Amino acid sequence: MKAQAELLGLNRSSLYYKPVEPSEDELALKRRIDEIYTECPFYGSRRITAILHREGLQVNRKAVQRHMREMGIAGICPGPNLSRRNQEHQVFPYLLRGLQITGPNHVWGIDITYIRLQRGWLYLVAILDWYSRYVVSWQLDQTLEMPFVLEAVQRALSTAQPTIMNSDQGSHFTSPAYIRLLQAAGVQISMDGKGRYTDNIFTERLWRSLKYEEVYLNEYASPREAREGIGRYLNLYNTQRVHQALDYRTPAEVYAAGL
Repeated sequence: MKAQAELLGLNRSSLYYKPVEPSEDELALKRRIDEIYTECPFYGSRRITAILHREGLQVNRKAVQRHMREMGIAGICPGPNLSRRNQEHQVFPYLLRGLQITGPNHVWGIDITYIRLQRGWLYLVAILDWYSRYVVSWQLDQTLEMPFVLEAVQRALSTAQPTIMNSDQGSHFTSPAYIRLLQAAGVQISMDGKGRYTDNIFTERLWRSLKYEEVYLNEYASPREAREGIGRYLNLYNTQRVHQALDYRTPAEVYAAGL
């Protein structure tokens, strides 16, 4: 270890550093924030803080904002958050207002959500076909770095090509790497209006179903358990779970029939 550190010019003490795990109080608070936001994704940090106070949790708004940034969530109210775009990045107009979606692969939506673990959390990105509600691709990661988003998009594009891809104006979806990937595939890019979570309502409904029917019913002890549980659920969601809006058919049935 000493020889390797010297060759690489590293401080040997840094190699033995172990990051401090989040406290039980922090985990419990983030779990409750996640539950409130899943129920009311239009709530910002001010309202979430007020609800926490009503429940007897003495936490200030700055702490709630910090946790929401780390969780990658934001309400429709203005404020610092990870859904906020990089001001240097290009933003595209919302293309779906008044649009009649006519079949599979006409419009896809992409979004990121927070997945809680017993001793930490993960981030889930999913791509949803709006016509059929079929989950085309998904990916989990322990950080909000860009590669897991690009991997999910590349996997989706390897199976089909949408006419339009819709997202919010978050920094992941305004990044040059994401834009180049879609433009190279000939996909039109659509972005929600600022502060309008309803512009991506189908993906918000997927998150609600996933969390109430899978995540909140299980206490994942590890990323592996979360990946297995979420994988099972999304397979069930696609192939077995009937949707009232689809005339009690499954997304996979509607997606295949439309093709």
